[in-house]
Amino acid sequence: MTNQLCIEGRPDFLKPGRRYRTEICTVLVEEGRVPRVARLLALALRFEQLVHQGRVKDYSSLARLGHVSRARLSQIMNLLLLAPDIQEGILFLPRIRKGRDPIRMAHLQPIALTWDWKKQRQLWAVLKSNRQEPWKISDNYLEVQGKSR
Repeated sequence: MTNQLCIEGRPDFLKPGRRYRTEICTVLVEEGRVPRVARLLALALRFEQLVHQGRVKDYSSLARLGHVSRARLSQIMNLLLLAPDIQEGILFLPRIRKGRDPIRMAHLQPIALTWDWKKQRQLWAVLKSNRQEPWKISDNYLEVQGKSR
């Protein structure tokens, strides 16, 4: 749902005698903040683009530029291993109005490290269904993988 704010009238600072658009509209931004995993995925997509274009030599250069460890950068870049529909789902997660993010990087790492996209989709569905208690992904992860504790 898009909220718009429209203002009608002629601003005082414009020259008199000329025709101007008398209605100015802008889209109001939703309340809340973008989830951290969505921001990190967008960052990973941008980093991949920079490396592919040759603007940055490699991932270790990105890590130095971003003042993060190479291991942390690898965790962020692992989000690109997710199935495209999961990436889209992450990018369009609803905004967080208050409290902690229900889906965190720690929940997505085991999904990203699963090579089969079909299994990834199963794990993503489990994670989304347990948004109130996302820490249960570890039990369900082992169940989907066919392992037992």
